[in-house]
Formats: sequence, C-alpha cells, structure tokens
Amino acid sequence: MQGDAKEDIRSRLNIEDVIGEYVQLKRAGRNFKGLSPFTSEHTPSFVVSPDKQIWHDFSSGRGGDVFSFVMEAEGLDFRGALEQLARKAGIDLSLYQSKGDQSLARKKKRLAEANSLAARYYQACLLKNKTALEYVITKRGLKREIISDFQIGYAPDNGQALLKALTTKGFTTAELAAAGLLNRFGSDLFRGRMMVPLSDVSGQVIGFTGRIIGEVENAPKYLNTPQTLLYDKSRHVFGLYQAKQAIRDENIAVIVEGNLDVVSSHKAGVRNVVATAGTAMTEQHLKILKRLTSDIRLAYDADAAGLAATERAVGLASGLGIELSVVSLPEGVKDPDELVQKDVKLWQTAITGARPAAQWVIERYAAREDLASASGKRHFTTASLALVEQLADSVEREHYERLIAGMIGTSLDSIKNKASKFSATTEKAKKPVKATVEIDQAAAARAFEDNLLAVCLLDIASRELLAKLDLSLLATDERRELAEYLQTHPSVEAAEIPKTLQNTEIYDKILDIELIAEEERYADLSAQDLYFEAARFIQKIENEHLKTMRDRLTAQLREAEADDDEVRAQNLRVELNALIKEIARGR
Repeated sequence: MQGDAKEDIRSRLNIEDVIGEYVQLKRAGRNFKGLSPFTSEHTPSFVVSPDKQIWHDFSSGRGGDVFSFVMEAEGLDFRGALEQLARKAGIDLSLYQSKGDQSLARKKKRLAEANSLAARYYQACLLKNKTALEYVITKRGLKREIISDFQIGYAPDNGQALLKALTTKGFTTAELAAAGLLNRFGSDLFRGRMMVPLSDVSGQVIGFTGRIIGEVENAPKYLNTPQTLLYDKSRHVFGLYQAKQAIRDENIAVIVEGNLDVVSSHKAGVRNVVATAGTAMTEQHLKILKRLTSDIRLAYDADAAGLAATERAVGLASGLGIELSVVSLPEGVKDPDELVQKDVKLWQTAITGARPAAQWVIERYAAREDLASASGKRHFTTASLALVEQLADSVEREHYERLIAGMIGTSLDSIKNKASKFSATTEKAKKPVKATVEIDQAAAARAFEDNLLAVCLLDIASRELLAKLDLSLLATDERRELAEYLQTHPSVEAAEIPKTLQNTEIYDKILDIELIAEEERYADLSAQDLYFEAARFIQKIENEHLKTMRDRLTAQLREAEADDDEVRAQNLRVELNALIKEIARGR
C-alpha cells in the first residue's frame, strides 16, 4: 500500500517544482541546474532531470528521487518525507492504510487541526491584550518577524476561552483533551501565559510551551503540553523547523535547555540553535539532528543536571558518529538568553569556542575532587574511565586515558589496567557502532564508484585509469564486471557494451548519471579535465577502503585490549596509526 501511495505522489508532483523550493534552478537543455544545497560550491553541479524524475549532486556524490531529496533537505526519515509530499500533492495517506491505521490517522489529523487552530487563536489574543503585548515586545524584546516565525501568542486567563473557541468550531472536549489543550478538570490547560507553539520538522503545530506572565502563586513558570499522540518529548526538537536551514548552512547544531533561549538566539540572528525538553537528551534527539549535521554542541547550564545530561550524551553521540562538544558560558551568565541580551557576539564566541564534551566532563570531575589525595584520584579515575569507556573509537579512548593519567601524574599502564574493568559492561553497547560506520562508508564508496564508471562510459581516455584500480575494492560483482570490461575494452562505445552487462539495475543507475554528466556536469570540460575527474574518484574509492580497514583494525584493537593481550594491542596500534596517516595524506 505504501508503494501505491509513493507512485501516486510521484505522479502528481514535478520533481523540479519540489526541489525548486530549496534550490534556485535554471533550465539547461532538457534538465535544470543549480548550486548544490549540500556543499558550498560556486559552480553549479546540482542537476535535476524531469524526464527521469531524478536528481544528482556531482559535488557530493548524492542523488535519487524526489523522496530522497526531501529526506536529505529536511532531515526526515522516509515516512516523514512521504507525509510531507503527500500533503503537498493533496493525497490522504489514510486511504492507503488498513482500517485500524485509517482510524489512528484520522485521530492524529484531528488533533493536529485542533493545535493549529489553538495557535492561531492564541496569536489573535496576543494582539488584543496590552499587558501580554508589552511583555512579549518590551520585556522579551521580540520583534514582529520572530513573533511571526514562532507563532507566538497569548492564552487568556479565564480558563474557558480556548475551550469555547474550539468547541464552536466543532471539536469535542474529548478531542481537545487528547490534543493536550485541557487540564484534568476539563478547562484550559494554559492560562495567562505567553504561548510558544511546538512544531514538528515540517512546521505542523503539535503542542505548546506556556510562559507565565506576571507573578502567580504556586504556578510553574513554564508549562508544556503533556504526552499526546502528536507530541513526544523524547523525540521532539524545539525550533528545528525554524533552524534546519541554518544548521545545514553552518553545519553545526547548538542545543540549549530552554525554548525561549532558542527564540532569543534566533532574534539575535544566531539561528542554528534548538532545544530538547530541558536536559532530557535522548538518542532519538541526536538521530534527528544527525540527519542535518554531525557537529552538535551542547549549551546546557553548568549545574548538576547539565553535567548529568552531558555524561549521557557522550556515549549516545559516540555511538552515532557525532562530534559532541560543550559551549561554556562566561562567568556570571546563567543561560544563553541572558548572554544574548548582553552581547550576541559573546554568544557567537562561546559557540565557536566549544570544547570536546568528554574533555569538558573530565575537567568537571577533576574540579570536584582533591587530586592530591589517593581517594580523590580514585574517585576521579573511576568516574572518568566510566565515561571514556562509552567512546566507540579506541584511539579516542586512549587519548583521554593519557589525559587522565597526566592529570593525576600516574602511568598510562595503570590507567589502562583500571579501564579494563569497564570493558565487559560497555562492549555490548559498542558492537553496533562498527556496522553503522561501515554502512555509511559503503554508501559513500558506492557513490564514488558509480561516478567513476559514469565518467569512464563518457570518456574513453579515462578508462586507462581503471588499470591502476584494484577492482576488488568495488562494492558489487556488477560494478566489478562492468569496470573489468571497460578496462579490457578501452575503445568500445557505450552502446556496444554486451547486453548482459547493460541489463542490470546498477548499469541503469550509472547510465543515468552518465547522461546527466554528458549534458550538464562535463559538457564544457576538456579531455584532460575528465581524466583528472576519474583520477579523483579513484582516489576517493581507495580512501574509503582505507577507512573501512581503519574501523576493522579499531574493532580488533578493542578485542585485544579486552583480552589483556598487550603485545597484539601494541602491534595493532602501530598499524592503525600508520593507516590513519595514510588516510590523512589521501584527503
């Protein structure tokens, strides 16, 4: 049923219209061209083929159909892209589902409509309330653009206002309660508060944060929508809809504790900032952000809760291949909102100066212990090594083990001996990392392989370079067979290639790339330029192979360390370090 929905959506949408909302496209023959949205190139190499309903980005090696583009551009999984494109195409996905799924989809749609109407109602109420307007504009310093971008509003204080407004629109109290808009007494949950909608990554309102205006006894300063069918705080990233383009442009995501910290940062022009529900960081939050960037920086408060959240995040981020760092605020500043109000340049400087999260945590451990005493050293190393053992990369672990040893003036061997006590409990958590990394690297390698073969189909002179490539490095038999044929038949035209080699899915994909390349990417390149392009792809393939070898050696080193086989471990370290240097030379 999902396949039927996908094809119906594809038939109703033009790929160039969808991508044209993200990339400025210009007609170039039968195709369209533009600058890559994924790299900072200056010469257009991003091509969309309406005839084939595909796109290809020659600068990054990515490509696919309209669904894969939306997944890449919006940081969505396939289901999210399907839902977004279905809305754009005017297709009701519930019609493609079972009766049970249809009922759930209709209920979710109804709750989404209630939240969307509530947001508009709160916006209208803000414009009518002088006290609320003064708080939002004067005290919070929010401009019209930010109020509009975040759909900021005001919840009246009489307890029945929203209830009456939405029941007149046909909503039942049961629906409003299920949407998280009513309290347990059946009246408005939010009263006398500045309202900030919580949106999903496509901009649909799924809940609210309410900030109390004025002093109300026994009332919490902030109140959030409870868990509903739409809102799940373990998955929701506040401000992602507004921040995703800036995150992609900067290739950095900054996570703060408070939703209003996000609003303040955006107000000051620093837009690659989002928030989780306080310090409740989860793996899902990191996975969602990883679709946009692998450079994530935490700007939590430097209190016990912030330290605990960072400790949890270190292990989660390492397992996902994320570079996690910590943004430290200047002394005397309690949160990013206060720092932005003081000087936005200080906030930008703090973000730029973020330090590796593991190092930051270890330094916090050191600050709370007396490292001159035996007990202080014991407590410090116990906490620090428990953290370090969460790291997936053995070279990175040894880096921090050396740091710990230096901080207390002891030998690396003694630190490693103590670290071995933690290995058994962390090994299970580390095993999936290897597979994840290899899958990502394999996908990158296949993209370079397909581009190489496309160039060789187009340019006969480039085929001599295939003799310098170890064909066993290619990912599949189909790719190896085609490369071997081009290697041994350097003068054959593409049309003369045997049908057995042409009748494959891989060949069709390579041919699509080659046709686009001939029309657009390589139309103005000289024979020498094409030759160099093929050489570049070969270097990329070889480098990806070295990275795969690096990860295998890392896994073997981890096993040797767990087995206390120091001789084997040392030999693997030497081999691994040499390989890392070789990879660096190939970049």
